[in-house]
Amino acid sequence: MINVFIADDHALIREGIKNLLSTVSDITIVGETADPLEISSLIQNVKCDILILDLSMPGKDGLDVLKEIKNRFPGIKILIMTMLPEDQFARRTLKAGSSGYLTKESAPDELITAIRRIASGRKYVSQNLAEKLAEDLDGTMDKPVQDILSDREFQILKLIAAGKSQTVIADELSISSSTVNTYRSRILEKLNLNSTADLIHFAYQNKLII
Repeated sequence: MINVFIADDHALIREGIKNLLSTVSDITIVGETADPLEISSLIQNVKCDILILDLSMPGKDGLDVLKEIKNRFPGIKILIMTMLPEDQFARRTLKAGSSGYLTKESAPDELITAIRRIASGRKYVSQNLAEKLAEDLDGTMDKPVQDILSDREFQILKLIAAGKSQTVIADELSISSSTVNTYRSRILEKLNLNSTADLIHFAYQNKLII
């Protein structure tokens, strides 16, 4: 039996996943939450093989949640399931330790396939992403420009683009305002941009926020 825990802030999504997985005999739901801050405390009390994780829950950045779970529970495999486009986010989550990536536009049967493949010890990505990753390996395709950003820089770029102030970002990430400003300067330099308005335009253009 494959034991699955669902972390998604949308009740309809959680219910949909539960209804779908209730139709198969080898997968069972062992818990769920809408709060990224309580995932660790909940999964330590159940037998969890796979965590289905949304990247966009309010309260904590999805990449930080992913890294925390992989650090605290290395045996749990993580399947990212999100509205965020795979061509912008999947590589980063795979590097951070996820075992698969699905968008919420995927067909229901694809979720079941992904869970079974990940449970068997393999990775799961769409055919389209697999081809792009292969092209990356042989050097025939340029990586997205935002891939030159560190995870923290990428995180701060998204927060700036979401309209959050320097002070709010600092509080949310438990860093100083001057550190946020330093990251902002690095991001502008790396992306060859000039202003916060440019950053926001870049983020929307590249579908980094929804």
